[in-house]
Amino acid sequence: MRGTESRSRELGLARWARAVALTRSGADRSQPYEGSSNNFVARLLLLRVNQQQIPHLFAAMLHLIGLGLADEKDVTVRGLEIIKKAERVYLEAYTAVLLVSKEQLEAFYGRSVIIADREMVESASDDILEDADKVDVAFLVVGDPFGATTHTDLVLRARELNIPTNTVPNASILTGVGCTGLQLYNFGQTISMVFFTKNWRPASWYDKILENDAIGLHTLVLLDIKVKEPNLEALARGKIIYEPPRFMTVAQCAQQMIEIEEEEGQGICGKDALAVGVARVGAPDQKIVAGTLEQLSQSDLGKPLHSLVLIGKNTHDLERDYLRAYAVDPASFDDCWAKKNERK
Repeated sequence: MRGTESRSRELGLARWARAVALTRSGADRSQPYEGSSNNFVARLLLLRVNQQQIPHLFAAMLHLIGLGLADEKDVTVRGLEIIKKAERVYLEAYTAVLLVSKEQLEAFYGRSVIIADREMVESASDDILEDADKVDVAFLVVGDPFGATTHTDLVLRARELNIPTNTVPNASILTGVGCTGLQLYNFGQTISMVFFTKNWRPASWYDKILENDAIGLHTLVLLDIKVKEPNLEALARGKIIYEPPRFMTVAQCAQQMIEIEEEEGQGICGKDALAVGVARVGAPDQKIVAGTLEQLSQSDLGKPLHSLVLIGKNTHDLERDYLRAYAVDPASFDDCWAKKNERK
């Protein structure tokens, strides 16, 4: 408790100092702050700086901070400043993952990081929000803070408790996929692809692709991530055993799309449908592969995270020229592109 109070006092002084810097007159600005702490306080009083005038400098709050797509250095300057001064720092670790370890993040931030898994965020959010109206709490999200509905829910819970919130945006796969050369305003609804099982092959996403295809738009497919998933057989015996992490690949996604197309038969994601797979977007070893779904189902893009884009029929020549450099087979890519344009 004493440590919390001490950090709160430090944060309070830091905010007061920042307030002074923002409200000093032109004449005062050239003079350094010297002298005793009493003189320092006197200056603050003379300036009549108070919480009502600039409340955002004084209020403790919950900060949702986007980390970007690749490594520890993708965080923004503003985000890093907040992380360094926050009382607690949580890392959401189930809707997406960074390409570096928790230890690397801690070394770069100079702070310890608490892993927030699905169970904590969805069932024990009160632990995250505890005292967030008194001290700053940082909640780190891979990509952009509002890339998942879970994070919107966390903000709503904070509002119910009258806890102020602040968001620091960053790049996400929704914008990062522009690395393919496909124009972002030509994208339609984004869909998610989960791992199929023997008894569960959800295909609700197919109708969304149909809607996108009807107006010629690309479809971004977000691939399944399994982190800290309980083993169902062990759970039935009353034991909690977690499965090893699994990350869907572009090849697995392409194969599942082909299988559902064989059942639905609408001709939107069959073997000859053009698509582009991406892996580790934003990292030095970023990978892009373009081709038919059949070709992608046999392609290895390496380590996670992977995503896939099904290419719409309303495309620009610049998109074709850019993508062709990543084609598995440029000749077949050209043939499929020409056939796709015939469907316009």
